[in-house]
Amino acid sequence: MRKIMNAVDRFCYKHPRFGVRNLMLYIVIGNAIVWFFSMMDTTGLFLSALYFNPAMIMKGQVWRLVTFVLIPDSSGLFLLIFLYFYYFIGSALERQWGAAKFTIYYLSGILFTIIFGFVFWGITGYSFNLSASYINLSMFFSFATLYPDTRVLLFFIIPIKIKWLALLNAAYFIIGIIRLPFPANLLPIVATLNYLLFCGGYLLEYIRPYKTRTNKNTINFRREARRINWERAKKPYSRKCAVCGRTDTDYPGLEFRYCSRCQGYHCFCQDHINNHVHFKE
Repeated sequence: MRKIMNAVDRFCYKHPRFGVRNLMLYIVIGNAIVWFFSMMDTTGLFLSALYFNPAMIMKGQVWRLVTFVLIPDSSGLFLLIFLYFYYFIGSALERQWGAAKFTIYYLSGILFTIIFGFVFWGITGYSFNLSASYINLSMFFSFATLYPDTRVLLFFIIPIKIKWLALLNAAYFIIGIIRLPFPANLLPIVATLNYLLFCGGYLLEYIRPYKTRTNKNTINFRREARRINWERAKKPYSRKCAVCGRTDTDYPGLEFRYCSRCQGYHCFCQDHINNHVHFKE
């Protein structure tokens, strides 16, 4: 996963204009518009034409590859609450990662769902309607992993830490896996794949005991310091970012720092010191 995320970081650095800024705002507005028109449609044909359905897509209804993301998963007051949280969390992730990385993160969730739908349809011949509700809910896991102690107002009244909401969200996913009919019960699992891809490294840090992690870092620091000092004599630079590869020789005005949470002696530039997957041994 670390190699994949480093490749994503390099791509985002080389293509700063890639991605959709305020992506979650557009998705939230799209959900609200679809809900508004669906309330006026008593036949249900409007929503049925937007769901992801492999059989219908193969017949030419290619817009379903995109429109299924805009289908709301609730209505009324609950829709307002969900859309607020989607925008709040999506915007926070975009500020943390940048528009390019957050766009890749969200598109990867969509891609995993599309692949699952087509693979299942290709194997069994059974086609069923899919929405992006679990993709949106999986953002709670990413936000809670990066900001576990952030407090939000549940129902705009009750203050609660986001990590407890993430646990409730995980319980909802588990209930869906147990109670939903097959193959719909696989959707919660598919929706968490992009979370594991982007935040799996951070998650392992919380699972691993802190004392063990600190002791290993202390031992490796001395060993890696000797190795780095020996290698510096052969290289035309003193510091090199482990993510983007920029050096202090090529960019003399760039600030470089070492990460205390990585195992080993790894240097990062000012753009990636707080935005990288930590090294493990």
